[in-house]
Amino acid sequence: MQKKGNKYGVHRVIEPKGLLTQAAKKIDNTMECWSNEILCDVSALNIDSASFTQIYEACGKDLDKTEQMILDIVAERGKMQNPVTGSGGMFIGTVREIGEDLVGKIDLKVGDKIASLVSLSLTPLKINKIKAIHPEIDRVDVDAQAILFESGLYAKLPEDMSEELALAALDVAGAPAQTAKLVKPGDSVLILGGAGKGGMMCCYEAMKRVGPTGNVVALVICQEDADLLKSMNLCHHAIVGSATNPVEVLEKSLAVNDGKEYDVSILIVNVPACEMSAILPVRDNGTVYCFSMATDFAKAALGAEGCGKDVTMIIGNGYTKDHAAITLAELRENPQLKAYFEKKYL
Repeated sequence: MQKKGNKYGVHRVIEPKGLLTQAAKKIDNTMECWSNEILCDVSALNIDSASFTQIYEACGKDLDKTEQMILDIVAERGKMQNPVTGSGGMFIGTVREIGEDLVGKIDLKVGDKIASLVSLSLTPLKINKIKAIHPEIDRVDVDAQAILFESGLYAKLPEDMSEELALAALDVAGAPAQTAKLVKPGDSVLILGGAGKGGMMCCYEAMKRVGPTGNVVALVICQEDADLLKSMNLCHHAIVGSATNPVEVLEKSLAVNDGKEYDVSILIVNVPACEMSAILPVRDNGTVYCFSMATDFAKAALGAEGCGKDVTMIIGNGYTKDHAAITLAELRENPQLKAYFEKKYL
């Protein structure tokens, strides 16, 4: 008989005791499947963009040093959790074993290919070997194993698209799905980081939701990205600037919204110090959605207070109901977006 663990994985916490696995400094990554766990063979990690960017730059963009840092983090913590950003990512893999308490109670069987929809920052992980690192897409090919808890979320990989494409999309599934909930017909929406993977999907979802009377504006870092988004009809306007410069962003974003403040802003960049660029352009009682894991929420709260902004700020919860289905549906609905993702992420 297998040992039974806590549904949230508390039995895996080594230190400090009493915390959940995401907050813990070290967890048990022994690859023994408890009765309410799922053991998976892992083929690839999609590391959170803010996390990968921080690691890669800290290593001087040296792939060997990047590999060693990733191995060191997992060896020390039992999970892939960047100690600077606190974030993780997700994995794709194959179900190797299902705990006896879950057999017949979940829609999985041994051999199913899945993507984890919970963060690597809380997932027991053991890397045997890193096979390749793809810095342009934040992906790490591995020979590894991971544990999903009873409470863990996952998605079966779809049969009508490649594993790599599904991984790229599901990595940011929470963002477009939350956009679908937040954006209403007629809204003006500012998306900071609009040319990134998640940004493009948020742009597409926002364009669907605002209808003919709304306005979707994307902030991008270069004119090439602006031209790309416009050519794909993913926004009404694309402005070029740095999200780390809030005064510039405010001026440029208001200029393409008839001088009016926005109903919603979505912060989906992979660098820090962008909080005020998302807050300043939004009207009182508007919504600021901080999906970026580089966000400093203390700075966001104090910054909004300091400039007298009565806005609702939402932490970028990577999960919302049906987020995997919504995100994969976007790629099926938009052949041009799917083709672009296939070219970039395969």
